Amino acid sequence: MARRHPLTFDDLLQDARAVAVLLMARRQSLAVAESSTGGLISAALLAVPGASAFYLGGGVIYTPRARHRLLDLKREEVRGLRGATEAYAIVLADRAQSRFKARWAIGETGATGPAGNPYGDAPGHCCHAVAGPDGSTARTLETGDADRLHNMLLFSRTCLAHLHERIAATPA
Repeated sequence: MARRHPLTFDDLLQDARAVAVLLMARRQSLAVAESSTGGLISAALLAVPGASAFYLGGGVIYTPRARHRLLDLKREEVRGLRGATEAYAIVLADRAQSRFKARWAIGETGATGPAGNPYGDAPGHCCHAVAGPDGSTARTLETGDADRLHNMLLFSRTCLAHLHERIAATPA
């Protein structure tokens, strides 16, 4: 059986550097609202020298209380939305973008493992969104893997890749 290459923080840092280069060259800003990645997206971005030129802030939105306290999202604003969905990821990204007045924002939610989440999603399920000047786009990733750390790193890399793609495709 082939063994997968274990992801490391260095892999994530490489992706963060690529995003940072674009953001700094364009003098654009970013905010992050992450959940199942536990702050890894922000940590990778902040590990890049010069991060203060583009990183405005963010939070780990792991509970409804954190959602309210950090993003000022009221229960009625998310009523009818299930967590760990593309629609919910868009709400996180849009709110982070507006609260921080950022050009770009990431919203991420999912189930890293080893078990699924209370909504019935299997481990390895991630929904993420990127909010930008031309609106928000969302994607879903299913790894089929219950390895929590592997999923956290892979979810983070996927979010950064989506952000990089959106920035690169948008005129400065």
